[in-house]
Amino acid sequence: MTENDVYQVSDWKGQGGERWVAYQARLDAMVAVFGEAAIEAAAPVAGERVLDIGCGAGASSRDLANRVGAGGQVVGMDISEPLIDKARALAPQHSAASFQVADASSAELPPEAFDILFSRFGVMFFDNPTAAFTHMRRALRPGGRVAFVCWRSIAENDWVSLPMGAMKGIIPPMTPPNPEAPGPFSFGDQGRVARILTAAGLTDVAITPFDASIPFGKGETRDAALDDAVKMTLEVGLLARSLVDQPDDIRVRAAVAVRTVFAGFTRERSVMIDGAAWIVTGRNPAS
Repeated sequence: MTENDVYQVSDWKGQGGERWVAYQARLDAMVAVFGEAAIEAAAPVAGERVLDIGCGAGASSRDLANRVGAGGQVVGMDISEPLIDKARALAPQHSAASFQVADASSAELPPEAFDILFSRFGVMFFDNPTAAFTHMRRALRPGGRVAFVCWRSIAENDWVSLPMGAMKGIIPPMTPPNPEAPGPFSFGDQGRVARILTAAGLTDVAITPFDASIPFGKGETRDAALDDAVKMTLEVGLLARSLVDQPDDIRVRAAVAVRTVFAGFTRERSVMIDGAAWIVTGRNPAS
């Protein structure tokens, strides 16, 4: 099995989406600082229209709606019905944000309808990213902006490389993924991202590294925070997916190994693990 095998569209529409709904508040808190950085790069202002691609449970859409105000519009789009249901439930009444179950890479989008195409970790799963951005760019007004945040490589992201590395001798190693196959780290190569966006017709492409610590576990004590981090790791994400078919004794060994490696990152009431992303911006050429 490879990393990419566990990130299928059918999973996001089913159990994968339901797992993310169950942990929605925690997962949004874990990546909030990255989303905030991407929104600052997008620089939305009152009255603008934004398409939020792969919006998940809508946290980024709600933040964008606060920026564009009542005179603006945010359309959050995701392929996962459970996540969109959660996004609608969390949206304040009379919010500028609305939500659709759809694949932005192929959905019928109104031409030149948006000032900004935005995404918080939602654009790395397209089967054909160049075609996807070409399609979505048609919904962007001339001179409109693109801004998104995506993960860098697995090796640079301790929150995934550390627990996966701890599995040596416990579960068979994953076959290295095709770096260009859909998956959370498929945009890790800065040059590839630039080529995709340029080929899609975008200009002024800028790709900036952004690093931050991720609150991976929380608790009233150090031990409680560590327990929480281990639980999260074994229930959501890449390692959780790789353990799905493993027997209970393997899962116990995995929990011990993850706890050991995370112990060095435990603070008084949290476990903070380094994350590494790109903040990417671009522009639709003016007509």
